[in-house]
Amino acid sequence: MDERILLIGFGNMGRALVRGWLDRGVEPSRLRVVDPADGARAAAADLGIVAGGDLAAASFDDGPPDIVLLAVKPAQLDAAVRVCKASVGTAPLYLSIAAGKPIASIAEVLGPRAAVVRAMPNTPAAVGRGMTVLTASERVDARQRAAADELMRAVGMTAWVSDESAMDAVTAVSGSGPAYVFLLIECLARAGAAAGLDPKLARTLATTTVAGAGAYAELSGEDPAVLRRNVTSPGGTTEAALGVLMADDGLAGLIERAVLAAADRSRELSGS
Repeated sequence: MDERILLIGFGNMGRALVRGWLDRGVEPSRLRVVDPADGARAAAADLGIVAGGDLAAASFDDGPPDIVLLAVKPAQLDAAVRVCKASVGTAPLYLSIAAGKPIASIAEVLGPRAAVVRAMPNTPAAVGRGMTVLTASERVDARQRAAADELMRAVGMTAWVSDESAMDAVTAVSGSGPAYVFLLIECLARAGAAAGLDPKLARTLATTTVAGAGAYAELSGEDPAVLRRNVTSPGGTTEAALGVLMADDGLAGLIERAVLAAADRSRELSGS
């Protein structure tokens, strides 16, 4: 990619994205970072990227940015967009990864002609195994859509939805989903220790088992229900455990209620 990319905010997700871009051959000279934190600017400088505390200190020598990545916290988004409008205008593609902030809240500041893509990446992007779902405003053209997709594919898989309201469920499943998996690891490790394992070994077994099973499910392409049945011998240990997990008050109902609660909260936060 040869677009000029301006990052507003350089936290964990912004840094993960930049590392992915650099690994794919994007030149540091095509990137600029704006962040008020000294540590964030130092991290950008370590990667060979010009960084400043404001837009004036992070401008490009050869023209305005082609893409503005909004990687700030949701509460900071409106202020960041207003500063960008005043300094770089509405012409660039605005790509927002601010959780829970709808396209309308950005377009309200920039105006109806702005091209805005909203993206929901998740934590595994930090290790290149992320999942990002994107949705676009009507002003986003095919070239801009392809650019946004390429940027997010640098840290994992991507998918698009045409109906932005689906982003609440996306947030509940993949955005918040890593926390559910971390809780599973935590509970599995604790249960292993309660069953007599050394706690350190129990945590290793839980972590590697979850990671390996996830990779196997992804690579096999099989329905998860088929994979579950394949490792469940009649009358065996796995069947005994699944009898608890799949009871009427078991895991399925808990996960469904959790996802619905997260989706409802996402709708509350976004005002949808």
